[in-house]
Order: sequence, then structure tokens, then C-alpha cells
Amino acid sequence: MHSASAADHHRRYLYGIFMAGIGAMLFSGKAILVKLSFAYGADSETLLALRMLMAMPLFWGIFWWEARRKPMSPITWLDRGKLFLLGFLGYFFSSYIDFLGLQYISVGLERIVLYLTPTIVLLISYFVLHKPISRLQWYALVVGYLGVFIVFIQDASSTGISAWLGMILVFGSACSYAMYMIGSGEMVQRIGSVRLVVYASTASAFMSVLQSTFYHPSAIFEQALPIYWLSLLNASVCTVIPMLLIMIAIHRIGSPLVAQAGILGPVSTIFMGYLVLSEPITWMQISGMSLVMAAMWLLVRNNGSVKKSSTSKKSDDFDGAEPLN
Repeated sequence: MHSASAADHHRRYLYGIFMAGIGAMLFSGKAILVKLSFAYGADSETLLALRMLMAMPLFWGIFWWEARRKPMSPITWLDRGKLFLLGFLGYFFSSYIDFLGLQYISVGLERIVLYLTPTIVLLISYFVLHKPISRLQWYALVVGYLGVFIVFIQDASSTGISAWLGMILVFGSACSYAMYMIGSGEMVQRIGSVRLVVYASTASAFMSVLQSTFYHPSAIFEQALPIYWLSLLNASVCTVIPMLLIMIAIHRIGSPLVAQAGILGPVSTIFMGYLVLSEPITWMQISGMSLVMAAMWLLVRNNGSVKKSSTSKKSDDFDGAEPLN
């Protein structure tokens, strides 16, 4: 009996790691699809609107399924206002400036910068919320940003001054998503992760369509056919499906382990960039990426040791989840 229970626990652990790894790699494919769409002449405003419009019915399908499984408590208008703000920070503004930044830097550097989001959460918590940072965490921060600087040098050597603009935009995207993560912590516990994602993504879809209409009133309906297919892949395979996988993985193995499996994201992005976009892979890039991943691993390990109960938390916990942007 004990052997069967241990085998079931091991199988659950392996499935959780597998889903977290696949989810991280699928999230990373977003940058590849956006770059391919740029090649067909699409702009950031239209791509974001198409992505969110196509993802919205899929998210609401998940919400409908979840609502059938268990009753959900009503939410107030104040909560709705907060969700709208979170949707702006986490899914609209963050994604938009990330799309803009991708026009100037490689997909590998973009994913590595976004992978720094936990460090930005840490710094905001320290300077704004006055939460302490351990010496190990400071070391991890220094190592992580040193790694990003090394990869940035690689991009700057080939694209020049525009690499600075791309870097600033993508880092701004990571900051915006970090604020979303901090703001969503309390609401996730109260209303649940599914409703948070669905309501925030719906708000983002509304804002992205409004923006696209303002810039290019009919652009959503006038794109080349490949752009619609790429946007559908982006919305489903690189947005909704990986989010589901990450949520299930957090429920099975906890957010610290899911964050560690997220290391596959930057690695897969660099190799997908090489295979699909012919972006070069250099030793400087690999060295910088290794430093960033080592820093994130230190942060996750430190966080796991402080919160030993985190592996037993419910799925209404987004710590360590990949950014949707």
C-alpha cells in the first residue's frame, strides 16, 4: 500500500514537472510568432488585439467549465475595478510594450529579460513595501542582471542603438507584469486564479481592440491570412494552453518547482530563434543566459526554503508562473 502511494506521488511529481516545462516552452514561442508576424507587415497594435480577441473565448470556455465544477462567490464592483486595472498592467500594457520591444532585440534577449520578473517583484517589495532582502537574494540579483547585460552586449553589437530602445521597452514590460503579480496576490486568494485571468484578459482584449481601432480603424480585418493563423497559434498554443498547464502544475507540485521548470523557457527561446528566425547562438549569449538562470534558481530555492508550505498550496497561486506577455 505504501509502495503504491509512493509510486502515485512520484508519477504526480513527474507529470507536474512535465506540464510546467512544456508550459514554459509554449509561452516562449510567443516571441517567435510575433517576429514572424512582423515579417508579414503587421504592427504591434493589431497583433495584440488579434491575440487577445482570439484568446478571450477560450478563457471564457475555461471559466464556464470551472463554474460548473464548483460554486463561485460573487464579486463587488470594487473588485471589478481592480481586475480592470490588473488587466491593464498585466495583459495589455505589459504585452504591448513587449511587442514593441521585440522589433528591436532578439527573442533570446527578450525572454531572458522577462525571466527577471521575480527580481523586479523582489525590488518593488523592498523599496516600496519595505520587505527585507537576504544577502543571498542580493547576490542573485547582481548575478542575474550581470547575465542580462552580457546578452545585451551581444544584441547591441549587431543592432546598435536600437537595442537600447528594445531593452528598455521589454524591461518596462517586465516591470508592468511585476506590478500585476504584486497586485493580484490578494485577489487570487479571494476570487480564484481562473476568474482573475478571465476578467483581466477580457479587460485587456477590450483595451487592445480600442487601441487598434484608434490607430488603424479597420486593420483587424485587413491582415494577410498568415497573420491570422499566427495570431490564432499565439492565442491558443502560446497563451491559453500553457496557462492551463502552469496552473495544473502549480496545483500538483507547487509554485517553486514550477518556477524552476520555467528555466526551460529562455533556453528553448534561444534555440527556437536559431531554428526559425536564424538568430545566432554565441558563447556570450549562452554565458549570460546561464548567469540569469543560476540567479533565478537561487531566488526560487531561497523562497522555497522560507515558505516550506508552498508546495502544498492550491492552484490559486501564480508565484513562478511565466509571464503572459
